[in-house]
Amino acid sequence: MTAKEFIGYRLNELKPINNLVIFLPQNELYNSIYKTIMSKKFRKFSVLPEYLKHIEEVISTSIRENQPIRFSFPFGGYKLWRLEETPEVDWAELFTFMYYAKWLKPITEVYKPGVIFDFASDDMIVERMNNISQEDTKKYKKSFEKLVKFLENYLPENFKFTFTAISSFYTPEEFEKDLEDKIAKKKIEFGGLPVLDDKKRSMVELNVKLKQGQDADPLWKEKTELLHQAYYTVDKRRPYNRAINKILVFPTKIKDGVAVGTTKTSVAKFWVGVGALKKKDNEFIEYVLSPSQLETTEATFELIVIDNLSGKNFSKIRII
Repeated sequence: MTAKEFIGYRLNELKPINNLVIFLPQNELYNSIYKTIMSKKFRKFSVLPEYLKHIEEVISTSIRENQPIRFSFPFGGYKLWRLEETPEVDWAELFTFMYYAKWLKPITEVYKPGVIFDFASDDMIVERMNNISQEDTKKYKKSFEKLVKFLENYLPENFKFTFTAISSFYTPEEFEKDLEDKIAKKKIEFGGLPVLDDKKRSMVELNVKLKQGQDADPLWKEKTELLHQAYYTVDKRRPYNRAINKILVFPTKIKDGVAVGTTKTSVAKFWVGVGALKKKDNEFIEYVLSPSQLETTEATFELIVIDNLSGKNFSKIRII
């Protein structure tokens, strides 16, 4: 099986056999949806008991009101500047979307309102925090939405991926006022600037595209992390992602959400990683490689053409 044949096979797995929805009694419907969301085949970590109650309430309310089961996924909204794939999506996004679609597809087979899976973008802060230009975040958003459009050819009609920018809830002036207020509050909470351990320092260094002279300030990492923590608390971000009618999803372990990684074998975040395939017997395994994994993994590029899948990062693929 070639890489092209394997990806085509995986995509076709997402297609509904037909567009009919199996009718289930309400108690069986609830159990079916809950079982799908909590499937150990996809989850990477356990879910805290208090969040299990939230999931139960979302399912029950959605069924009662005949509304889609809604999922929220907060993410950076950019491609890491260190990667040659930047600023557009690559196989990491495609493999992740396919993985999430396969995870939640059983819901669409028994529940007509289906699934809405929303990616909530934090792109509004990355220019100020990571020095990623608005031009690059716009290119990322455009390529992201183009990829979602491509996937619509394979997904059930009642499964929707959406992209929502947190910036759409603010005027620039409103956001600046909110952010400055949260920075001031965080300074009080930290007693100045946050204290960073080695892991956090490395994460800041990884993400920030340094401006000339920025690192002359010995506290530039602490100031960046202060901005990061302040942004997390702006008034309109958390209520949107953690609304009472949504289930939060994230790749890595999270207190108030469901952690499912990005593929069966990966937990690396797709926007700071790249997609690759590893040969196994007569097929492949999908990976999302983090920058550190990329540095230590030997790979070759294979030319590839997938019908209707275009973009600068989809003409070749890493084989590891």
